[in-house]
Amino acid sequence: MMIDLLRSGEAQVVYHDGAGLDRVLAPRPFLTASSPSGVAVTEVSPDDHPHHLGLSLALPDVNGVSFWGGNTFVRGHGPALLDNHGVQRVDEREISEGRIAERLSWLDPKGAVLLDEERVITARAADEGWELVWTTRLTAVAGSVGFGSPQTNGRVGAFYGGLFWRTPFADARVRTADGEGIAAAHGSDSPWLAVDTPAASLVAASTTRMPWFVRHRGYVGFAPAVAVTGRRTLAAGESLHLDLAVAVRDRPAPHPAEIADGLLAGVGDAV
Repeated sequence: MMIDLLRSGEAQVVYHDGAGLDRVLAPRPFLTASSPSGVAVTEVSPDDHPHHLGLSLALPDVNGVSFWGGNTFVRGHGPALLDNHGVQRVDEREISEGRIAERLSWLDPKGAVLLDEERVITARAADEGWELVWTTRLTAVAGSVGFGSPQTNGRVGAFYGGLFWRTPFADARVRTADGEGIAAAHGSDSPWLAVDTPAASLVAASTTRMPWFVRHRGYVGFAPAVAVTGRRTLAAGESLHLDLAVAVRDRPAPHPAEIADGLLAGVGDAV
């Protein structure tokens, strides 16, 4: 199933339910989108990482279960294709103009529920482009849940996992409140991240102040990262809030911090 969240001129934001995805991709809903001039700003199942699905909530290690897809980094061994891929199952969905609200269950390979998720996604036209807000609350339902990443499992710098946006671009200029360039962006807890390419510009923001995972060369992708310096643990019944707000334009934003302020104000309004 595909659901139009936004169509404004050449720009579009489409929500996909993920039905029919191969189990090795860790089936889950995802978003695809294009810029105001119609340029794709997301990429689904690229050759280099088939499990990258546009914008999705993807976590590589939830009690050892992969909701990221593809290989798992095993300490002392390296990448390995394991039979550990989970599924995000949509249990409830409400759709209104520019808004989707869902309740999901995160299932391990045997079908046991690890997490309950409440998700709200909104999209709207904005000055010179459009804006999207994704908010999520993950709750451990059957016991404690630990979140890890390849970095927490021994691969330095690879702390990916979270609300991950994969673009189709091969390289980009990246900026944060800490400065310009990948050294300033990757691992920064800046409230915003600007990603500029010749084809489109994105300003991303998060209230969580989770460090940014950023790739700017080879492929361009980013996420506020859930597990960076160590595993993150939820006790049974405890919840974790995640959010990502993104403004998409055709041209680089001269003042991304100002755009981010507006995005962050909209995070609370979206729930």
